[in-house]
Amino acid sequence: MSDFNKTDFTNPSTFILLGIPGLEAAYVWISILFCTMYDIAILGNFTILFIVRMEPSLHGPMYYFLCMLAISDLVLTTSTLPKLLSIFWFNSREIEFSACLTQLFFVHCFSGIESGIFVAMALDRYVAICDPLRHSTILTNPVVAKIGLAVVLRSVIFTLPYPFLARRWPYCRTNIIPHTHCEHMAVVKLSCTDIHISNYYGLFALSFGIGLDLFFISVSYIQILRDIFRLPTKDARLKTFGTCSSHLCAILAFYIPGLFSSLSYRFGHNVPLHFHILLANVYLLVPPMLNPIIYGVRTKQIRDRLLQT
Repeated sequence: MSDFNKTDFTNPSTFILLGIPGLEAAYVWISILFCTMYDIAILGNFTILFIVRMEPSLHGPMYYFLCMLAISDLVLTTSTLPKLLSIFWFNSREIEFSACLTQLFFVHCFSGIESGIFVAMALDRYVAICDPLRHSTILTNPVVAKIGLAVVLRSVIFTLPYPFLARRWPYCRTNIIPHTHCEHMAVVKLSCTDIHISNYYGLFALSFGIGLDLFFISVSYIQILRDIFRLPTKDARLKTFGTCSSHLCAILAFYIPGLFSSLSYRFGHNVPLHFHILLANVYLLVPPMLNPIIYGVRTKQIRDRLLQT
């Protein structure tokens, strides 16, 4: 591995992914855990797509957004987990420079898409609870398609500067990335020049991407809770709030590890490196694994159809 260290190059042909430094002795057990979570995520999200496709009664806005979420989860996990397992099982640490930037793009792009889908699902819940009589006329299929397209385009536009900036910097220190995948800050920190532009843009994208999404979700649920508390009986309030519980659980599973991972990487200088890396992988693995479980258990229509199948 020393052959790759301390060489003079401007655009390296390959990077070396170290995996999780300090936890090499636990690679077998970590890989079994991650592989199991990946299998559950793949099986669960394909099951969601299959059930919604086969059941005509599920052809509505909420379930279309759920299918978008499932596709996003599949791409997000598949962009990182196969390489991670090849590091753990076969010691295959090399990754082409262009492949590294491609992986970086997919990780950040589909994280942004997933966040945007949660906003769209919050809008669906808001209309369904606060204006139920107009739900079918407001969220028509063309409107749902336009929302999905807007979510994808926004994420692509926000993410494109990441690989372009990373390709622009000279890398004259090392090409060894102390991570399991090509995360934006982990890559640009290898540069031997001032990377404040990348750092500031990352904070900008986090604030105006994820930050605005959280703001709109919060506003939606403030309006939803206000309408719920106006209902006359406790049973009616609980039943109405129950229609939002799956969405709220999925939001917490996605945003909490994601924000901790992003902020700890920029400001948690005293946090152990292996904790950074484990947290980043939890962010990429746990939500895609939990989302189909949450919606499969909490959504009666999906649960009933799954039991019939």
